Amino acid sequence: MKKLFLILLLLPFAGTAQEKGIYFEHGLSWQQVKEKAKRENKYLFVDCYTTWCAPCKKMATEIFTQEQVGDFFNTNFINVKVQFDQTKDDSGEVKSWYADAKAINSEFKITAYPTFLIFSPKGELVHRIVGGGTADDFIARAKIGLDPKAQYYTLIKKYESGLASPQQLRQLALAANGAGDQENATKFADAYLATQKELYTKDNMEFLSRFVQKSNSKGFELMLNNMTKVDSILGPGKANEILSSVIVRESINPVFSNTHSDVDSLVSAVQAKYPAVDISKSTDMVKILFFQLTKKWDRFQPAILSYMNKYGSELIPSALNYFSRIVLENCNEKASIAAAMTWSKSSVEKTQRKEPVYLDTYAQLLYQLGEKEEAIAMEQTAVRLVSGDSKAKYAAILDWMMKGK
Repeated sequence: MKKLFLILLLLPFAGTAQEKGIYFEHGLSWQQVKEKAKRENKYLFVDCYTTWCAPCKKMATEIFTQEQVGDFFNTNFINVKVQFDQTKDDSGEVKSWYADAKAINSEFKITAYPTFLIFSPKGELVHRIVGGGTADDFIARAKIGLDPKAQYYTLIKKYESGLASPQQLRQLALAANGAGDQENATKFADAYLATQKELYTKDNMEFLSRFVQKSNSKGFELMLNNMTKVDSILGPGKANEILSSVIVRESINPVFSNTHSDVDSLVSAVQAKYPAVDISKSTDMVKILFFQLTKKWDRFQPAILSYMNKYGSELIPSALNYFSRIVLENCNEKASIAAAMTWSKSSVEKTQRKEPVYLDTYAQLLYQLGEKEEAIAMEQTAVRLVSGDSKAKYAAILDWMMKGK
């Protein structure tokens, strides 16, 4: 009896010892969470997420559940999760936070997910992290939020008081970048570069390359006017890579918001504006995606064939399968189907025939081209590998092939 009593007594402690990952508060309001952090003299960590955000789910299932992450956050923070969208499946606890989530969003302007806010024990916002990462990386980023010399909003206060040194400006730019505050990141980066007597050092060029986000920034202008010099420091083609990314994002990508746009004329105009920058690789992809969006398959087919001839060897298996599938489902020219089969075969080989989705695409392309025996063998492999709801779908396709339909 005494032994049984001892076992029962130890059970709660055994359970606690085995728990891993971050402990998030439950049953408390926003005000109560802040009061608890103040009472325990701990920083407050807030996970701002939505139900539709894939990176949020990855952080919750793969990073927050790790023991080392739990040890760090449970030791240093009071932790709370706040859902920023509303669904019909929300629990009572999530619904009880609707008003608080709205207030937090209004005050702290959450514009990207996941966003992580860190508050001092006094309830003051001191740091912001945007985006996830590996366990070690995320712990390192959260540690910055515990350091008053490195906290993003603490550094901003020093800057506004006129006390920021060149090193602090650099630190501010990096912190703003990590906080997803691109406007301030550009401003602080420009201010830091203005303090440098010699811009064209490897250190400064590597720093600058992280902050060329807009065409009206000093960094963009500097790189545009000195591409050869930048390449001599960072490596061949690096300046073009950075500049073309900004140009396409600002001037070309808006084409997707207006399906009546003339994408060819737009690309020509932008290229004429920046003749020194080769944007062709990016704009070739833009055209493919635009023709797909607008269902102009007569334009899509020559565009995708041209792009794949130039850059197909650089694509990862998922991209190869994606474009193969688009051709399979929307194009009927034999040349396009044959080309897609080649891309699909590459995706299958690169993944050692272990991805049922890629095998299914390849099998259907083979079948379209009359290679029925090989198509059936490939689809049989896909059926063996697939699980869940897709198994019945793949089995139906296999049956369809075997009956010669």
